[in-house]
Amino acid sequence: MKASTSHKPLRLILAAVLCAAAVWLYASRVLIPYQIAAAAVHGSPRGNLSDLYPRWLGARELLLHGRDPYSAEVTREAQTGFFGRPLEPDRPGERNYQQGFYYPVYVAFYLAPTIHLPFEIVRKGFFWILLGFTVATVPLWVRVVGWSAPLWVQASVVIFTIGSLPVMQGLKLEQMTLLVAGLMAIALALLASDRPTAAGIALALATIKPQLVFLLLFWLTIWTVADWRRRYRWAVSFLLSLAVLCAVSEWYLPHWIPRFWQALHEYRNYTGEMSVMDKLIGPPWSRALELVAFAVMTGACWRERRQAANTNAFAFILALVLATTVLLVPTYGPYNQVLLIPALLIIFEERATIWRRSVASRGLSVIVIGSIFWPWISSIALAGLSFVLAPQTVERGWAVPFWTALEIPMGVTALMLVHYYHYRRTHLRPSQESPMSSGQ
Repeated sequence: MKASTSHKPLRLILAAVLCAAAVWLYASRVLIPYQIAAAAVHGSPRGNLSDLYPRWLGARELLLHGRDPYSAEVTREAQTGFFGRPLEPDRPGERNYQQGFYYPVYVAFYLAPTIHLPFEIVRKGFFWILLGFTVATVPLWVRVVGWSAPLWVQASVVIFTIGSLPVMQGLKLEQMTLLVAGLMAIALALLASDRPTAAGIALALATIKPQLVFLLLFWLTIWTVADWRRRYRWAVSFLLSLAVLCAVSEWYLPHWIPRFWQALHEYRNYTGEMSVMDKLIGPPWSRALELVAFAVMTGACWRERRQAANTNAFAFILALVLATTVLLVPTYGPYNQVLLIPALLIIFEERATIWRRSVASRGLSVIVIGSIFWPWISSIALAGLSFVLAPQTVERGWAVPFWTALEIPMGVTALMLVHYYHYRRTHLRPSQESPMSSGQ
């Protein structure tokens, strides 16, 4: 028994390494070769394909040459780098691939130190910055949710995280969602550590993707108003920091806010982006379910609004809000699922309680576990087959690891809601095993 227990940390770490290696091998040996072959067949353009590039180019043109990063001219230059040539709107399919700035102007200030460097150097450096932020989010979220896991478990979670399909995709694309997720983790860890001023600054910096922070700010507003005298400092810090960012942006590019909203509107029209619910179910039922999810989440926020920032109850609602964000945000990109980390940590910590609660909890647990592990299982299979079968044969299964991509946020959010409201109905007293415990 002792030998088995002593080998447990090593087995978990080795399993995490196997899963992570499989996902990255799948990406390099199956997914990317398929995309290259498909682009050649359909005549689709391929350039640097970096989501960072349009933002970097817009920042360079604004700060060095005073050009409007939202302009059609800069957008065409971004297309040339991203795709290798400007797009032809009249050509079938190409209208949906528009690339532009699509961010608040102040993202240019974050990229200012890089505008004199060649983009290939910038993207390599940005990859490692995103990787560092992603690795740091795990211990930060562990601190926020109050999970007293041993270091070897936390190390395994870090490896599983960087080897997950959403993080792999985000790193390959150089997606700023990973940066925003890191800033949010920093902000919430600071808030839980009673550093509200610094937390407000970090949250303001995270608003470069307002759709990802909107529900979090909604929850923090409810929470702050419930005890304004003790909690106002983060809000004042956030508003002042955001005002400074907007004011400096206005100085660099007058009337930028209407241009930004117009760019977002055009982006939605071009891409037809939709939420996870829209993609999975489709309107009008998806819209009805989104309203229900938002209403139920709001009810939970209202009931727990008096909890302190260093309590398990606060952390549970925070995780629920971020999971609901992934469900409702108007884009279903898997890289957004990095925001599910705190919810998954809580579910893992409370797994025994959740399993005992009800048949619904057990059923949802099975769905969530299966959905989360499917990308790793299928990646292991595809990566292994890529060494023994012809590339064209293996590449036919390129989409298999993504089969559960839409089910994961829905399952996690549903399990969090069921767990919370089952607790509320049974009127359990706060205890160490309950997610509504009053302290950590």
